[in-house]
Amino acid sequence: MKEEFRTLTMLVQNEPGVTARVSGLFASRNYNIETICGAPTANPEMSRITITTRTNPDQIEQIMKQLRRLVNVIKVRDMTGEEAVQREMAMICVRAKAKDRPEIRSIVQTFRGRIVDTGNTHYIIEASGSQKKINALIRLLEPMGIKKLARSGILALYRETD
Repeated sequence: MKEEFRTLTMLVQNEPGVTARVSGLFASRNYNIETICGAPTANPEMSRITITTRTNPDQIEQIMKQLRRLVNVIKVRDMTGEEAVQREMAMICVRAKAKDRPEIRSIVQTFRGRIVDTGNTHYIIEASGSQKKINALIRLLEPMGIKKLARSGILALYRETD
């Protein structure tokens, strides 16, 4: 069976060790986590954990069943698809030679990013958007020389029906 990129999100109790139990479940079954992001929600007693993984349809069903069995997991959803709004944030430190600075600024502006730090030899850029958008921005900046890169991992929420 062909593996697909999947985005799972779960509401969990905001308690120590919950993220470790969730990631441990993946590790013990030899499922790879590509990205993981967790933080408290508007309700301080709950956190949202978003995980991306590559897996086949049978495995994703098994993963979701196993996640639902964990004591501190309140709700699990597969956020893959059009109904979900998915975003990622990246901070990119790029070499910024004088001759390249106008081009870098133009690229950043095209991607609606921001230059959040400027030095004599570098820019630090902040950008958010779809994973494809972040990947495209990185590809365009690579010829200048990426010194450091940090990515948040994907965050996802379902669109509300009004």
